Amino acid sequence: MIRLRHVLLVVLLVTVGLDAGGALAQTYPSRPVRIVVNMPAGGMVDVVARSIGQKLTEAWKQPVLIDNRGGAGGNIGADAVAKAAPDGHTFLLTTMGLAISPALYRKLPFDPLKDFVPVSQLCSTFLILVVNSKVPAMSVRELIALAKSKPASLNYGHSGVGSGLQLTMELLKTLAGIDIQAVPYKGTAPISTALMTGEVDLAFMSLETVLPYIKAGKLRALAVTSSVRSPVVPEVPTMVEAGVQDFVGLPGWFGLFAPAGTPRDIIEQIQREAAKALNTPDVRDRILGMGWEPVGSTSEEFDAKYKADLAHFARIVKQARIPPQD
Repeated sequence: MIRLRHVLLVVLLVTVGLDAGGALAQTYPSRPVRIVVNMPAGGMVDVVARSIGQKLTEAWKQPVLIDNRGGAGGNIGADAVAKAAPDGHTFLLTTMGLAISPALYRKLPFDPLKDFVPVSQLCSTFLILVVNSKVPAMSVRELIALAKSKPASLNYGHSGVGSGLQLTMELLKTLAGIDIQAVPYKGTAPISTALMTGEVDLAFMSLETVLPYIKAGKLRALAVTSSVRSPVVPEVPTMVEAGVQDFVGLPGWFGLFAPAGTPRDIIEQIQREAAKALNTPDVRDRILGMGWEPVGSTSEEFDAKYKADLAHFARIVKQARIPPQD
């Protein structure tokens, strides 16, 4: 009799748990949802967050609030989400910088694997290699030949130690066996100015930042880091096409993460809603207009990519001999 009661109790608890999970999915979200963007307002990540947030607000009939928390290379905003309640009402929208930080910083206030659940890769982005008009190189091959003929004579701009702009150039330096000096700047706007004035010779930049200068003939585009050419600048080859055969592109990404422990049905629901938002004509056109590609991957697909990128950037940081940052 005791054993029978025990079995019935277990069945009852499981049934209640399943009903509670179903009820949770049916009533979600029950209050405003917060998407933390770990970068200042006004940037491209913020544009994507607000575009998707508006669509989610319309779908859920609940406000989706964008909370910009920049600073410390994005770690302040990421930490806030890592420590948030895993109830599906707080998410992190960030870049591939989250996959760079573990290799770059001596200590993080969160565990990049244990404290987050990848929800969906929202967009695929890329960088474009540009030189100022005074650099006598019309292609990547000519640039490499120039750098080899005059070691350490060329310099490049980047937006901070461990930034995607720096790591991409360090990857090129390693693969091509060239020595180019790094010059750090506080953001992409001053890099653009430095490129046009000749203060620096070259840089990897985001397309939307330098496209007007490329069109005006003030900067020369040599290659893109994506695996295929961009429809925005179809005349610009990929790095592989340009001759760097072992270049494992650094297609960047914007992605959505949830605190670890967030119910699986909620993860799946927001992934579906985010993918649907990305496919609405206005959001899709806005993203494509910036030269990026909407993705909307599943949680499992994004989890695999995130883990692969963690290992990839760890190798690049080690090869570049970038010291651990505090």
